[in-house]
Amino acid sequence: MAYKYIGVPKSISFHECEKNGFVFAPSKYSRFLPDDNTLYKPLSSVCKESKKKIRPERKKQYTYSEIGDINVNCGSIESNTFFGFNLPSDSPKKCKKGDILISTVRTYRGGIGIITDEYENHCCSPAILIIRDIIDKRITKEYLYAILRTEFFVEQILGFQNRGMYPRLDSNAMDKVIIPVPSDNQVIEYISMLAKAYIKKYSQIKRKHKEIIRKIEEELRNNQNDGSFIYNLPNFNEIQNFGRLDTGLYNEDFSFWNWMVKNYVYGSKNLIERGFTYSRGTSLENKFLKSRIDSEVYIKGFYELVLPTNIHQYGYVEKSTYIGTPTKLKTIEKGDIIFGGEGFGKGRTFVVVDESHNVATNYHGIRIINKNKNLVESIFVRCFLAFWREKGMIDYIGVGGSGGHCAPSYFHMIETPLFPDSVQKEIASLYYNSQDYDKLNFNLTNFIEKDDIFTKCAGIYELDKAANKIKILLDKAIDDVVNNRSVSITFDFK
Repeated sequence: MAYKYIGVPKSISFHECEKNGFVFAPSKYSRFLPDDNTLYKPLSSVCKESKKKIRPERKKQYTYSEIGDINVNCGSIESNTFFGFNLPSDSPKKCKKGDILISTVRTYRGGIGIITDEYENHCCSPAILIIRDIIDKRITKEYLYAILRTEFFVEQILGFQNRGMYPRLDSNAMDKVIIPVPSDNQVIEYISMLAKAYIKKYSQIKRKHKEIIRKIEEELRNNQNDGSFIYNLPNFNEIQNFGRLDTGLYNEDFSFWNWMVKNYVYGSKNLIERGFTYSRGTSLENKFLKSRIDSEVYIKGFYELVLPTNIHQYGYVEKSTYIGTPTKLKTIEKGDIIFGGEGFGKGRTFVVVDESHNVATNYHGIRIINKNKNLVESIFVRCFLAFWREKGMIDYIGVGGSGGHCAPSYFHMIETPLFPDSVQKEIASLYYNSQDYDKLNFNLTNFIEKDDIFTKCAGIYELDKAANKIKILLDKAIDDVVNNRSVSITFDFK
């Protein structure tokens, strides 16, 4: 594997050789070889690990974060609620808002995140290293977090790799990882500002997703026709009508929420009756395409692929890939909803809100097309599908194991409420509320204030888009610091 930052020294001391058991394998000596003129400090002298654990009480509720809850793409952290008697760990670590969490077993994959929410009784897996206190007062927690989220840090962890063992960061390895601490305080301030803005974007994305779910449920519950829900086991005619036994369509949860939508005071229509149709994406298998070239970066003339596996549950695309092929692919248009049809990402959705060019999806990505050509309605329906997925309704409708599938042939079972236009618009604005981040004329003095205003107003789509632009500047600044180059303090996000 070719590394960007770490290398093998041209010579080693007898002491180093002795320390490595007289083994001469290059992997034993791989490390970052810093520029002598740049100030580096061991991670152990920059920050302090928090090792405090809790003793769970059986009847108390806890918020628990597992190593898989750290998003390797953006560093956000999810959690689940457990009673003490069924916590996944008997000796979890205590954590709180502001803590940096590092997965000791997924460090090499970028399993580094920061807690942005305040939870009662928050704890995490013992396989997570917690950084809470910064020892070096010249740097900020945001600065350190930004460094830890880069290839520079991950490659140092990869340098620990021994045959048959996964590289990992634990308490004993903290003095082997180095962190750059530039002498220019303005550079530290600049990187800290960008990192803080980046963290806020994904914190707000999570908050706005939850607000979408809350508003939809509140509108349904507060505007019902007369009558009460009564659950009955299915009769023979209902089973014959559905024509299926391998389904969750007969359980109480599905019956309740389906009844809530159908009993909504302004009525409801299923997805097809509402004016939506669908089209499968193109099969990307070689036997169909004949020839293809894959790329992680954009190349002129290539298709951008929005794949269901890369759609986050909050409705943004975590990663795009690109493909060059002479075969003509079906392309996505503005207002289309991309719906994950199969697997554990089943039901994840993304709306195309810009004029798209040469953007495609695969066969598992179902294009839901709004024949009404109403962007607000398309966005609202996407938000409702996210609500439906969160309530388990997409799983109930779907069939099959290993995540199953929810094919277009079942779309007539997706009942949607006919919310008033004003309510649809209010909910849709939490997902997309057009804001131009490129024209805010940022500088070191006004960046935090202006960015905060943007972050409060923007929807999920714009927040993710802005975060990606911030990440480009952040990575460039840190790469310049690591390589002892002058850092250009710029807020040109174009």
